[in-house]
Amino acid sequence: MPKKTLKEAIIKKVVKASDKITAKKTTFVKHITRLKAGDASPLFEGKDQNGNLISLNDFKGKTLVLYFYPKDDTSGCTAQSCSLRDEYQYLTKKDFSVVGVSKDDEKSHQKFIKKFSLPFPLIADVDKTIINAFDVWGKKMFMGRIFDGIVRTTFLIKDKKIIRVISDVDTTEHAKQVMEG
Repeated sequence: MPKKTLKEAIIKKVVKASDKITAKKTTFVKHITRLKAGDASPLFEGKDQNGNLISLNDFKGKTLVLYFYPKDDTSGCTAQSCSLRDEYQYLTKKDFSVVGVSKDDEKSHQKFIKKFSLPFPLIADVDKTIINAFDVWGKKMFMGRIFDGIVRTTFLIKDKKIIRVISDVDTTEHAKQVMEG
């Protein structure tokens, strides 16, 4: 085979391989909630780690930081929760109330709160009622694997209106993200 033809064949194979890699990277689209700033917040009611009922109506006059996270005591969820914990005193002085929501049960939430001294409630939404109402269940990717789960999202809600949606959550600096907007 002449050198030019061999070189062209190699380039063609590299281009094809490159196209496959690019195609794989561009085919996955992470789920993002359909809710946006200005929308009425879905009304919700759920039990926290102690079985206490928490509802949207409990936060009149406050800005509710309602954050959805995948799982108790995992690295990203712990970093996010601890970021809010570390700035909790400052957040409450600015009239923020913080509530976390995941699919974990009350017992799991109790352990998570105790282990990391979290000063705010966590709603146990095992049947995904609140998760579905806020449209945060969907396709996501972790370590190259695509699956359905809670897509980490935070809603800032005031007077039953969504004032901000944070869908690109920085787990270690989440409290700062909340206060920026």
